[in-house]
Amino acid sequence: MSTLQFINSDLKQKIDRIMDELYAGGVNNPMAAVEQISYLMFLKSLTEYDEHQEKLARLSGKEYETVFNGKISEFSWRNISRLSGDDLYNALSDAFEHLHELSKLSPTGKTLFKQAHLKIYNRPTLKSVVSIVDSMDFEDAKKYDTDVKGDMYEYLLNRISVSGTNGQFRTPRHLIKIMVELVKPKPSDLILDPACGTAGFLIEAYKYILHANTSKENLKAGHVIGDKLTHAQHEILSRQAINGYDNDADMIKIAIMNLYLHGLPESHAINFDPLTLPEETKRKYDLILANPPFSGTINREAIQEDIGLNTAKTELLFLKYMYDHLVDGGRCAVIVPEGVLFGSTTAHKKMRELLIDTCKVNAIISLPAGVFKPYAGVKTSIISYTKGGKTDKVWFYEVTGDGFTLDDKRQPDPEHDNLKDVPKAFENRKESKNSWFTPIKYIIKNDYVLSANSYNPYKGEEEVNYREPKEIFIEIECGKKELENSLKDIKKLL
Repeated sequence: MSTLQFINSDLKQKIDRIMDELYAGGVNNPMAAVEQISYLMFLKSLTEYDEHQEKLARLSGKEYETVFNGKISEFSWRNISRLSGDDLYNALSDAFEHLHELSKLSPTGKTLFKQAHLKIYNRPTLKSVVSIVDSMDFEDAKKYDTDVKGDMYEYLLNRISVSGTNGQFRTPRHLIKIMVELVKPKPSDLILDPACGTAGFLIEAYKYILHANTSKENLKAGHVIGDKLTHAQHEILSRQAINGYDNDADMIKIAIMNLYLHGLPESHAINFDPLTLPEETKRKYDLILANPPFSGTINREAIQEDIGLNTAKTELLFLKYMYDHLVDGGRCAVIVPEGVLFGSTTAHKKMRELLIDTCKVNAIISLPAGVFKPYAGVKTSIISYTKGGKTDKVWFYEVTGDGFTLDDKRQPDPEHDNLKDVPKAFENRKESKNSWFTPIKYIIKNDYVLSANSYNPYKGEEEVNYREPKEIFIEIECGKKELENSLKDIKKLL
């Protein structure tokens, strides 16, 4: 089902109604609204799963111990959805606060309901929202799409209209898909997003693997089920392959729900800050996909020493963390602010030298400044590399449009879209008006700068894109802070 089809569906209208009801009822923080809807949807889905398993057991003559049995039956969606007023509020409050204690609940469910609280205080609003969720018929909607829950939740996430803090905001889905196509996830890959947000990269990687391993017959029928995968491969994919971290406890709950609704209830999405907290195991991954927070800094004393990069800038710290956590031969595709590619601080240079001297840099894909509007107007690029190997020349590609206007409104603009051409261009890797090769010797001579604009043979001097004064000022300030810290360290030694 296309996005357009979903937007015109009955479920889309119900999501819109719920968000409007919550806003009118006092839940006007979009993140809080999505969190509350997540709890309700999970409770309904868990009840339906419980009933389905009980029915299968009965038909096969087996016994099945339901999740909602005995006193716990009061938490069942069938019971709760019939209530109203204070009875409904009190029952849901108890359910939200105690469900994580259930022994039969999956680790996903326990994490989702850890420290959960009902925040819909207006009783009529609560009843209305519960009634709308209760009316959502996912089984009937499956005749349009096998992943209707996932698409519905993606639409719900698109209703979050405010950016997060410390440079966090959702990566556009079409950009995620392009990056996934660049690295071609495999069934054997252990995959990580160390700043996963709502788990967009992880879900697209999972969907890519399923699609690549579904028979032509099923694809033609619209069933992306990964029927060419072995049972063992399915098990690894569902239980071990998908891993994500985020330092925002509320965001990780959204990610867990998103993964759950996309058929990944046992994947690993954890509330964890990899830059400041020690890891129990130094696990390494075959594939890392990320759009980590940028334009932020961390207290130097809190940064894990083994990262080994003398900087407080989050984009550089994440880049080093990802490099360290790839196996030899592992692949990475990551979005970075343009300053990473030409910044003059010691940490900037060290990170670029590490990539060029010890990795095969497969591509630098320059993105237009408006792809993250209205949240941010900063110029960014995608770095795609393989750990190990040797870089003889770097392939650059300049994206001039991504199919949407590059202003705050981000309206569809299909006439200006060469982003969609990136995967095919990457496969062929030929030179064109938007792509070119630069020998590594010139890059090394140019202080390891990896900015596409520095080597574009098709741009005259008059067409140079000058940097924003604000961006230059931020870099100067960061350089000044790093110099001050270095002087302090020297002073301690004297």
